[in-house]
Amino acid sequence: MSFLEAALWAVLHPQTLLLGAVVFLFFADFLKSRRPKNYPPGPWRLPFLGNFFHIGFEQSHLTLQQFVKKYGNIVSFEFGNMRSVVITGLPLIREALIDMDQNFANRPVFSIQQRVLKGNGLIMSNGQVWKEQRRFALMALRNFGLGKKSLEERIQEEAHHLIEAIKEENGQPFDPHFKINNAVSNIICSITFGKRFEYQDGEFQELLRLLDEATYMEASVASQLYNIFPWIMKFLPGSHQTVFRNWEKLKLFVAHTIEKHKRDWNPDETRDFIDAYLKEIGKNASNATSSFHEDNLIWSTLDLFFAGTETTSSTLRWGLLYMALYPDIQEKVHAEIDRVINPEQWPSVADRESLPYTNAVIHEVQRMGNIVPLNAPREVTADTTLAGYHLPKGTIVMTNLTALHRDPEEWATPDTFNPEHFLENGQFKKRESFLPFSIGKRACLGEQLARTELLIFFTSLMQKFTFKPPDNEKLSLEFREGITVSPVKHRLYAFPRE
Repeated sequence: MSFLEAALWAVLHPQTLLLGAVVFLFFADFLKSRRPKNYPPGPWRLPFLGNFFHIGFEQSHLTLQQFVKKYGNIVSFEFGNMRSVVITGLPLIREALIDMDQNFANRPVFSIQQRVLKGNGLIMSNGQVWKEQRRFALMALRNFGLGKKSLEERIQEEAHHLIEAIKEENGQPFDPHFKINNAVSNIICSITFGKRFEYQDGEFQELLRLLDEATYMEASVASQLYNIFPWIMKFLPGSHQTVFRNWEKLKLFVAHTIEKHKRDWNPDETRDFIDAYLKEIGKNASNATSSFHEDNLIWSTLDLFFAGTETTSSTLRWGLLYMALYPDIQEKVHAEIDRVINPEQWPSVADRESLPYTNAVIHEVQRMGNIVPLNAPREVTADTTLAGYHLPKGTIVMTNLTALHRDPEEWATPDTFNPEHFLENGQFKKRESFLPFSIGKRACLGEQLARTELLIFFTSLMQKFTFKPPDNEKLSLEFREGITVSPVKHRLYAFPRE
């Protein structure tokens, strides 16, 4: 072998080639991910993974707060090739989501959502699709009772079913998770599917389980890795595959329900959201650009099902847990309800003004429960300057509701459950720094429904029961982090007050 051949072989040796390829990839990643000029500060990043391991996965929204303290109210993070910033403090949140809302109106398209939703639905869609779907959903919710006595009566009736189901436990400790899920879900099901489901209905219990599992696993390590490396992760086993399977099963259930609706559909008699949507599809049949089609019907229905079940249910579970842990506060709630509402009557929205303490407790449960700690994410639609920093188009934006709801300058005892945060001279006091439903054009469209459900369900349960920890079982405020933050599995005693 000549000297030239030997030298060439040394250069082209597989190990050398591999090392060269790795060096090249690292260099390319470095060039690609260099921070733009005047970009917000943030922690150092790993090649390819970015800040994936900085945040952690068990208490990511709490871990994040140490970076906020170090870098300020706009902190940048990278996850693979996704640039994101976290904004903290009411002035900045308002500036982004209200004053500059046209630049922060979109949802980011994560790989999981892209595979599952394909741009459809209410929560993660963008542009004209989102505008049309949201406008239609709001109109449908109003038509099927939102803000009307009929829907309030439906919630009262469901509260009665829930109370009867709890009574069937005969004073034994029980896990309230799926009973509450079923009750809350029945309200949105009555609007979307035109019916409620019995608590013993096996198929519906399975749907609630699939939804709960998907909600939890979508925030898992494997699911987050899928968002960064979908071309690799799609071939690997893991919790992300369970997420895909669960959503497919949920989608199939809605598709079958739609087929049943079609078989006995009368266009002159609109029974529920599905009927109204089928009518809208018919109206837009000749419009090739319309977003009203069956895939959007399925995903808008599932979005309503998810949003109308998970957040309110988790809040109520936190509420009962806090009552069991704070018996003195529970006692004050009981006293106020007994004073204001006749034991033979069901609590109603009209009672809200006369129940300032109970209302304050519900709000404090929302503040401390911290169901959606970083809000639903947004994406910058055009190069934007916020607080003097440059945010390139496509940057993912998360709003730090955890810091807002635990700000020591806003709340007297930020880390303690204290209904006095929402009281002034014995009257309920609204707080500007309380944003569990977000703000701006993409604020939660079900806020009014959720507020009505929380008042009626919580007050009805307090009217009928005293909740206590089981003997020899210590209740904790540990949480399970998924798309939402919910209490870990626990059991409660429910003692009838009659």
